[in-house]
Amino acid sequence: MRYQISGKQIDVGEALMTHVKAELEEVFEKYQQRPTDATVIFSRDAHNLACDGVVHLSTGLTVQARAADPDNIYAAFEKCREKMDKQLRRYKRRLKDHHKDRTEPVVFAAAPSYVLSADEDAWEDQAEDGLQPLIVAETELRVPTLSVGDAVMQMELAGAPMLVFRNEKHGGVNVVHRRDDGNVGWIDPRNLA
Repeated sequence: MRYQISGKQIDVGEALMTHVKAELEEVFEKYQQRPTDATVIFSRDAHNLACDGVVHLSTGLTVQARAADPDNIYAAFEKCREKMDKQLRRYKRRLKDHHKDRTEPVVFAAAPSYVLSADEDAWEDQAEDGLQPLIVAETELRVPTLSVGDAVMQMELAGAPMLVFRNEKHGGVNVVHRRDDGNVGWIDPRNLA
């Protein structure tokens, strides 16, 4: 497993790095998950010390958590680790059921992702024939190939409001999203003509 442990405005020492690696290995070994990479970032959040953790599993799922503690950076990490542990414990049965037939890791495709300016006046200045969005940044988005159930589970594990994925049944691009009423919406535009 590849680790990336860093700090924003905080010096992350060797002892903390060793502690993080040992604790994460213990959590994922406990649930028999095979993580591929882990990113843990320590930072200051007002008067608190914060820990953000993201771990990608070989099944294609992502476990993500954030926690803070006012006094101790180790306590912030422990709270973050406990949230990850809780997510894995909560989804252990679903992960086993959904992935027992999956023999290969999830395939990811790259797709361009753009950040557009919110200033519509700048759009008009840029285009001669109407509104054209002004691109502020361009990144690459990883689009996984998943079943709808796996996509919903991935969205919930990541705590994300939506997830774009390629449907493994027909290969089309789909979206699952958290609705205002608490339910999950699924958009499958393959039948549009």
